Amino acid sequence: MTPAVALAPEEIDTLTDGLVAALKTVYDPEIPVDIYELGLIYKIDIDDNRFVSVDMTLTAPACPVAGEMPGWVETAVTNVPGVSGAKVTMVFDPPWDQSRMSDEARVALDMW
Repeated sequence: MTPAVALAPEEIDTLTDGLVAALKTVYDPEIPVDIYELGLIYKIDIDDNRFVSVDMTLTAPACPVAGEMPGWVETAVTNVPGVSGAKVTMVFDPPWDQSRMSDEARVALDMW
């Protein structure tokens, strides 16, 4: 096994840009805004082996795609060039609310 080498800031920036772009391809089927702009992604960690850990939530715990969405996120993240693997953890603390949405999401949903 090759020892991990600390990632250069430029590589972290490149991976982060790719991860955000990938997360923006995942949508809740009931909401026409991606999960990143909705504020459903709480944390993204990239370790020195380029393994990515994502903490995410849902707009509501009873979301019909609660069992599927983490898999969609994991697939999107692992397809980013340079990522060695991913783990998605569903969290509900703090609970999601509309204040987590970006301005882009607010415009798309007409929620000003």
